[in-house]
This record gives sequence, C-alpha cells and structure tokens, in this order.
Amino acid sequence: MGLSVWQIAIIAVVVLVLFGRGRISEMMGDFGKGISSFKKGMSEDVDAGKPAEKPAGQIGAPSADSAGEPVDSAKATDKTAS
Repeated sequence: MGLSVWQIAIIAVVVLVLFGRGRISEMMGDFGKGISSFKKGMSEDVDAGKPAEKPAGQIGAPSADSAGEPVDSAKATDKTAS
C-alpha cells in the first residue's frame, strides 16, 4: 500500500494551508542554517582534537622525577654532565 500521487498532493495542500508558504520557507531556512552550523561545529571539533603547538618563547611547566618531586633544571644538567 503505497501513497498515490493524489494522496501526496492532498497532504501537500493541507500542509500549505496550515503553515502557509512563508512559514514553510522560514522553516527550511532554519533547517539549512542548522545543518551548516552542525558542519562548522564538527570541523571545529576535529581541529580541537589536534594538540596545540606552544609558541617558541613559552616555557612549559616544571617536570617531576620518578619520585614525584620537582626537578631543578640546573641540577639535572649537572648530573647528566658527570
């Protein structure tokens, strides 16, 4: 049992009478904006997954040794030089 051409036409006329031509075009415009917003959000989400590079002049947080205590960079270089 499929829909015939006449049944589809009657449904289209009823929808057009209930909502009006302006309201339907407004809804389709909102639908298009929603899709483009979704695509933009998905592309930003993919870009956010990439690790951000540090600027050349920025210093990172101090690292910790295996005991969990902060490592003094001057002492660490002395130990590696010996």
